[in-house]
Amino acid sequence: MKVGVISDTHGLLRPEAFAALQGCERIIHAGDIGAPVVLDRLASIAPLHVVRGNNDQDLAWAEHLPDFLRFDLNGWQALLVHDIADVPVELETGVQLVITGHSHKPRIEWRGERLFLNPGSAGRRRFKLPVTLALLEVSATSIEPRLIDLLESAP
Repeated sequence: MKVGVISDTHGLLRPEAFAALQGCERIIHAGDIGAPVVLDRLASIAPLHVVRGNNDQDLAWAEHLPDFLRFDLNGWQALLVHDIADVPVELETGVQLVITGHSHKPRIEWRGERLFLNPGSAGRRRFKLPVTLALLEVSATSIEPRLIDLLESAP
């Protein structure tokens, strides 16, 4: 199963991000969405799992979005939360994938059998941080994450 993971769009869904997510069977947005049109466009590709980010908190259109979300991803138990600071120190048994955003810093880190993933920011560039998203290949026995640099081929 191909899964797209995106975060911190802040109202901008770049054409490069939209193209990179084509063919995904699910899309996960780790918050700071910025505008409902971003979710509408992503939903045109695949079903979504979404949480609010700190910049989405006071927006009427985002009121119904959760701050935390736990779900099954092809047999893997996933926890989605915007800020890693809000991830419980003691995670529930069975959580194998923790997805966060907020920092705009992409990271793939295995801690034992648990994957911590931050896809980075796919919105406007912040400082000199890269503009990225992540793609996951998820099978019943493995998760293969990779980061996609959205500006790699841009002039």
